[in-house]
Amino acid sequence: MRRAGTESRAKRLVALTALLLLAGFAVAGPTGLLAWSENAAALEVRNAEIARLSEERDGLRNRVKLLDPEAADPDLASELVREHLGVMREDEVVITLDEDEMAAPGR
Repeated sequence: MRRAGTESRAKRLVALTALLLLAGFAVAGPTGLLAWSENAAALEVRNAEIARLSEERDGLRNRVKLLDPEAADPDLASELVREHLGVMREDEVVITLDEDEMAAPGR
């Protein structure tokens, strides 16, 4: 009979241990209560990144629309030609500044 009491006590101990482990994971596990604040902060960072990327995408979509071969925006086309090819009109004057002058204006 002593054996039956020992087996019952062992079963209770195993059940209690399992219950404590489940409770521990519910509080401190990777998806537990303590991780909620970290997940909420990560969600805010991701949402801010999505907003930034959406704004950038919209800007790029607008540039593509302005560069449509059927009706390209003359100002943007001129800007790109000047920037990438170094082309300028005859009546334009180019003023170059040294990096030192740009870093400390008014010296």
